[in-house]
Order: sequence, then C-alpha cells, then structure tokens
Amino acid sequence: MRCQQCAAARITRKGPTMSSNGQVHPATADREDGPRGPVDSSRIPRYAGPATFARLPRLDEVGTADVAVVGVPFDSGVSYRPGARFGGNAIREASRLLRPYNPAQDASPFALAQVADAGDIAANPFRIDEAVETIEAAADELLGTGARLMTLGGDHTIALPLLRSVAKKHGPVALLHFDAHLDTWDTYFGAAYTHGTPFRRAFEEGILDTEALSHVGTRGPLYGKKDLDDDARMGFGIVTSADVMRRGVDEVVDQLRQRIGNRPLYMSVDIDVLDPAHAPGTGTPEAGGLTSRELLEIVRGLASCDLVSADVVEVAPAYDHAEITSVAASHTAYELTTLMARGIAEARTDVELRSTEPTHS
Repeated sequence: MRCQQCAAARITRKGPTMSSNGQVHPATADREDGPRGPVDSSRIPRYAGPATFARLPRLDEVGTADVAVVGVPFDSGVSYRPGARFGGNAIREASRLLRPYNPAQDASPFALAQVADAGDIAANPFRIDEAVETIEAAADELLGTGARLMTLGGDHTIALPLLRSVAKKHGPVALLHFDAHLDTWDTYFGAAYTHGTPFRRAFEEGILDTEALSHVGTRGPLYGKKDLDDDARMGFGIVTSADVMRRGVDEVVDQLRQRIGNRPLYMSVDIDVLDPAHAPGTGTPEAGGLTSRELLEIVRGLASCDLVSADVVEVAPAYDHAEITSVAASHTAYELTTLMARGIAEARTDVELRSTEPTHS
C-alpha cells in the first residue's frame, strides 16, 4: 500500500514528539491510560513544527488509531480548475488553529478517542483507474485496523474508492453529500471516473443504501432536467442551499436525521457547498451557497447518527484568499472528527455497561 505511515510499526516510546529540526514538541495527552493528543500550543507556538491535522501525532507514533486522518493528494478527475491535490496539506496548515476542546459539541474529541494523522495515500496522477484502486486498497488497510477515516482530498473522484472500502465493512451505507453539484452524472468526455460521477458509480455498484441518500446545498445550472430525474431515480433527496435559508438549520437537520435513521453513515463534503464568499479556493465555485456557519451547524446537529467515515474534498488553495477556504475545511473536518470520536466513546461505554450487567441463571 502506498499510504505513508499507514503500515508503520508501533512506536512504544512514550514522551514528547520531535520535530524535523530536533525541537521537542510536548503533547497535551501523553500518558499510558488515554489517547495521545496534539502538541500543547501553550508551550509550542501553533506556527512551529511540521503540520499534521490539528497538530496530532502521526499514526506511526501511536501505532493504531480510532480515527485516522488521511490525505489523498489527487485531482486528476477535475473538470475545471485543478489544484485540489494540494488541499490536504492546506487543510493541515489551517488546522493549526484548532484546539482540543470543542465547545459546540461539548466534547474533547482527542481525549475521547485516539486520533492520528496517517499521512497521504500516493496515487498515480496519470491513470485514474489505477489511482482509484490504490486509494481503495489503502482505505481497506486503514479500516482493517478498526479505524474510522477522516479523509482530506483531493477532488471528489476519491469518494468512490472510499465508499467501496467502507461498504466492505458496513454493507451499503447511508450517504449525506454536501455539494453545490449532484455528482451523479454518468460520464464526462467518456470517462467513468471523474469528480462529477462518484455517486452514480456507487449507486450502480450497490454500495449505497438507497433509502437514505441526501444532497445538501445543491444549486446552480444543470445540463437539463434529466439530471434531476436521474438523481431521483437513484433515490437521492435534495435540500438546496435556498431550502436551508428558507427553512432553517434545525428543520433541515430534523429531516436528515429521520432519513438517515440508525444506518451506518458516510458524509462527503465538497467545500464548494459553501458560497464563494466563504470558500473561494475551490475548482468549480457556484454562487448562492451555504455559509460556513450553516454547514457547521448542520454537521453538529447529526451527533445522534452513526458516522462511520467522512471526507472533505475539493479545496484548491491556489484560488484561496487568506486561507479562508482551508480554515472552513479544517473546522468542518474537526466537527466530523468530533462526531466520530463521540460515537466511538459512546459505543465503548455501552459495551462496558453490558459487560457489568448481572447474568441470570
């Protein structure tokens, strides 16, 4: 597998991490009885040292993780502006501003679960078919360790191999897709694998639960009404960006929760779901999108759902201004990671409670 650090052996040494220049980086949670947390920003400035997501330890420093943050620097499936291959590292750089406690969810995700940065999946930029296979194999390996994936793209092509891998573990999954676009088109210039086709392929392969598919934030011109007809035939419900504005976040969240139920859920966030005022650094911007506040509030409202993995894609930093797109993406990934960490902690508590229940003969 071509995932940096994914297959690394467990490091048993405990203590602070060491940067590439030999500087010691103390961790906020570096103990035998709990997860190892991020670098302590009250001792080491946020801008110092190499960037991992939220300044968390690398996977090879902790051996195994409950949530693996992994980059996929691949954008050969784009149809307009390229540059999402640099998105993962831009998100990591922006994530230096994140802190261990999430007040919006009243949770400390990095204390609830071991979260680690698994590096990048190196995929062939010249052969999309091969890249899709490489990404799927790397995701298989990470999921095989018991981790949930928080993937940083990359363009939206990568969602297909990630969904394939997740479905091997959980069966057909519910999908919540935040995007300005449907991404259920058939082909583009004859190509079956592009950033506009992943969910058509996933539907055809039977890896989606067609009773629980939703788009949120869609807007803008289409090729024709057939685009919507095809999308509906696959089972997708649509909440447009205008719906969010008119109906409000709480009503939208309630609708989504009812549709998802207790199914295993995959969330895929194309950053162009946000209005270009909030996310200019993306490949196919569309006017009239969500605000970053609306996106984050919708994600937070789904805390009761069983989020098994997620991605944030289509960040193209060359078109960004003052890192506002990367900052929005890093906060989105942080909220998604918090949801997964909370779910993991709650599942462990349930298991512990069941194990202490008295048995009756």
